[in-house]
Amino acid sequence: MEIYSYEVVDSSGRMLAGEIEADEEWVAIESLQKRGFTVLDIKTARTSSFSTLFRSRSRVSIGDLSLFSRELAASLEAGIPLTRSLFTLSQQAVNPALQEALGQIAHNVESGVGFADSLDAYPDIFSSFYLNMVRSGELGGSLAEALQNLSEQLEKSKFLRDQVRSAVIYPAVVLSFALIVVLAMVLFIVPVFMNLLPAGVSLPWPTRIVLGISDSLRHGWYFWVLGAIAVVLGIRIYLRSPGGTRTWDQVKFRLPVFGNLVHRVTIARFCRTLATLLAGGIPLLQALESAGPAVGNTLIADAVKEAGEEIQQGKDIATPLKESGVFPPLVVQMVAVGEETGSLPYLLKKMAEFYEAEVEALTKGLTSVIEPILLIVIGLIIGFLVIAMYLPMFVTITTIGG
Repeated sequence: MEIYSYEVVDSSGRMLAGEIEADEEWVAIESLQKRGFTVLDIKTARTSSFSTLFRSRSRVSIGDLSLFSRELAASLEAGIPLTRSLFTLSQQAVNPALQEALGQIAHNVESGVGFADSLDAYPDIFSSFYLNMVRSGELGGSLAEALQNLSEQLEKSKFLRDQVRSAVIYPAVVLSFALIVVLAMVLFIVPVFMNLLPAGVSLPWPTRIVLGISDSLRHGWYFWVLGAIAVVLGIRIYLRSPGGTRTWDQVKFRLPVFGNLVHRVTIARFCRTLATLLAGGIPLLQALESAGPAVGNTLIADAVKEAGEEIQQGKDIATPLKESGVFPPLVVQMVAVGEETGSLPYLLKKMAEFYEAEVEALTKGLTSVIEPILLIVIGLIIGFLVIAMYLPMFVTITTIGG
């Protein structure tokens, strides 16, 4: 991927500058044209030092965006002009990519470009959800309130992501340690044990398997390393493809133990995102277009896209959500009631709070469920290795005794 700097003109004739990440220059131009821009100039962003190269490829986290939104809202509420606030925050930003982007955004706003249009020049940082909320706040004269709502939404998203990470990190650490122990046994202990056996002794099949793995790792370790790299790269390339992304999203919902947690996290994120957009004055169709992709799951995004198409045909939103099979009945019922009573943002917010509480409870209970499973799996693996090493001795002793 390359970073391209560009100068474009939007539909109202205003000039914008920014950066975009793409595989090729023509891909970057096509992406800008699809967003309604006329490209004046585009070139690869070249760097003169390793540090600036590293900075240009850094990523902006949800926490960075949440902090920026909260600080900008506070500045605007204090009566500080938008341009001055942006220049100040660009100097204070810790993240290099955000700092550079805010500096260019501040220059664009100072030259007369709208704030939302300036943010649109950085799609890798500011999502369509973020842009719609800012644009709504600009049009309604409540930009500070919109930014405050954005900050709260981003903090909730970060909370959900942290909950999933905290649930995954324990088994990941335990399994990594177990892998190191198993590798140490196979590489160092198994060969020593095998040297203690009398020559010509008949080896049972478990011992032959372990011995074969040990010899392969010790004498052909480079094949294992190359194979592991090839597998990892292959999986990453596949998961980045549309078909791979959809397959992985389906698998995540069906994972044992974790599938229920991932599903609830996704539903909570969708409910809160859509509630925030609707409460910010975004029309339902436009809100659905932003909320679907913002969830980060193609199954949810496809269901929401279909719901938007149904609404354009004069139908309700609850029916396509129910037919998709990915939304729980409780959410479908609440959406239907919200449509009928005109309280959809409120009920969606309540659904988000309900599922966020469930996620927190599930995360706390996962450790007690995962721990015995991990102990059993690790015990079986190490037990198999120990039995495989001792079996030849038992065979030898039995043969001598007979």
